[in-house]
This record gives sequence, C-alpha cells and structure tokens, in this order.
Amino acid sequence: MPKATIIGNTTWGNTLGALLNSKGVTVKLLVRSEAEAEGLNQKTHTCSPTSRVEEAMDGAGLVVWAIPSQTLRENVSQIKGYLTNSMLLMSAAKGLEVNSGKRMSEVIAEEVSPALRQQICVLSGPNLAKEIVQGLPAASVIAAQDIAVAEGAREIMESPRFLLFTSDDVIGVELGGSLKNIIALGAGIIDGLSLGDNAKAAFITLGWNELISLGVRLGAKISTFYGLAGLGDLIATCASPLSRNHHVGCELAKGHTLPEISASMPQVAEGVTTAMAVHRLAETLGMELPFTNLIYRILFKDLPANEALAKSRELVKSQYRPSDVLR
Repeated sequence: MPKATIIGNTTWGNTLGALLNSKGVTVKLLVRSEAEAEGLNQKTHTCSPTSRVEEAMDGAGLVVWAIPSQTLRENVSQIKGYLTNSMLLMSAAKGLEVNSGKRMSEVIAEEVSPALRQQICVLSGPNLAKEIVQGLPAASVIAAQDIAVAEGAREIMESPRFLLFTSDDVIGVELGGSLKNIIALGAGIIDGLSLGDNAKAAFITLGWNELISLGVRLGAKISTFYGLAGLGDLIATCASPLSRNHHVGCELAKGHTLPEISASMPQVAEGVTTAMAVHRLAETLGMELPFTNLIYRILFKDLPANEALAKSRELVKSQYRPSDVLR
C-alpha cells in the first residue's frame, strides 16, 4: 500500500487523511511548525503530523495539497525539491489564484519540474467535509490530462463510502469546483434576505449558465458542468448550512461586512477571492457576466444586498439570454 502526504492542517486535509488511513494507507500530515505538530500529536489523530518536509515526503506515492488556493504556490515552492516522478501530485483546493486567474493545477505545473507535470491531478465534487467525517457517503471526481494518472489516484483513495470517478477534463473539473462558490455566495444572500426558494432557484440557474459560458470559453467541456464536479457540487454548496460560502452570503445579507465575516470564520470561503479572479478574467476576455458581477459588487464595491435584488430583476429582463451558453 503506498504512502500519502497531506499538505495542510485543514478540515478537508484531515478528512482526506482519515479516508486514506481507513484504507490502511500510511499518512503524513505536513504542518507549518513543530509546535503545531506536537500539539496534534498530543491528540488522537489519524495522520502522523510533522513540520519536517523530508520526513513528510519520504516514500510518498501520493501528495495532496488541501490548502487555501491563495497559499498554494508558496506551499508547492517550499517542497518542490522533494518531489519525484514516482509521486502523484493532487490539488484538492477549489479556487483560482486571484492575481493570475490560474487554476490550481496550472499553479502546481508552473512551480514543479517539467518532468513532473504529467503526474498532476485534481480532486473536486460535492464533498462537505463534516458529512464525510461522520461516515456519510459521498462521490467525487479525479481529473488528469493522462487518465492513467487519475485512475492511479482513484485506486489509492476510493473507499466504499467515497466513490470516485475519473475524467480527462481538468479545466472543467477545476472550474466547476471553483465557480460554484460564487453562486453559493448569491444563494446565501438570497436566503439571508428570506426571499424564498423560487428566487434562489432562478438565481442559481441563471448565474450558473453564465459561468458555464465562461468555462467553455476557457476550454472546459460543457458536459462537465452538469456532472458531479459541476452541478453536483453546486447543489451541495448552495443548499447546505455546512457551506462556508453560503454562510458568508447569509451574513452579508444581514448587514455584516466582509472583513467582519472573514474574521469570525476559522476557515476560508474560496468564493470571495474566486469572484475577484473571475471579474478580472471576464474583463480580460471581454465577457459580460452580469450576475457574477453583482456578487463582485456586493463583496468589493459596497453594493447593499437588498439593492442587488432590484438590479437582478433588470438583468433578467434586459441583458440575460440563457441561449448564449449553447453557442
């Protein structure tokens, strides 16, 4: 049985570590400091925490980055000297690098040796960590340019309660997991304003259609956005009280500021930086994404959430054409 290394003491990283450990995989958890490692070692833990890179990477067949998207580049850079061509390199982060707009697999590819780029894969799907920790069933997608790499990662990670599918649409799988967080922010705003499920369903449908058009423009397969890594993840993130992005939207609707909300959360809501990255991408590509732009303006331009409702009515009537996504 191969060994695995999880980069990042996050809820998702620990959940994946527990899944691997339950299969008999030896799991090392690379953390930021020796004090953090010692603190974790004093608790019951399914992984073996360490702050020493050489110890964490020794003998690893699978390396998983389960960290916030904006810290990925730094984390890859710190360990790239220990990566070998016998390792599968997996991103389990759902976001876009805000300054570049790059997907996580692109960030990894830029940092590692060219000889290792074919070993990169990504994991994404409707995976609420707290449910998985409770032993509830879930499914996800592993994508890689070389489907054999995705299959190899699937064999290591799949278990009876964590069903995995493989895909060669890396762009679509990554964008599905990232873009749906923007829609979840909007769904949370609608719930926070108590506007009902009809309004929420309309926003999710219209907003998702325009983001599909962006994904296709960036090279994704349209079918991926209607699969587990797209629609499946969208449903879970927009509907569950466990969703961090939905929570942020609800709090914005109640009048709390983004800095206040972020300070109160122990974890990152990836939709916030993704909304900024997508706004920049849309400007670069000359694309109009009106519903996504509304979320961006609520987050970063002080547009009150209740005013955005009136503007969304105008968009439905005047700007939005659902058939655009099919062209």
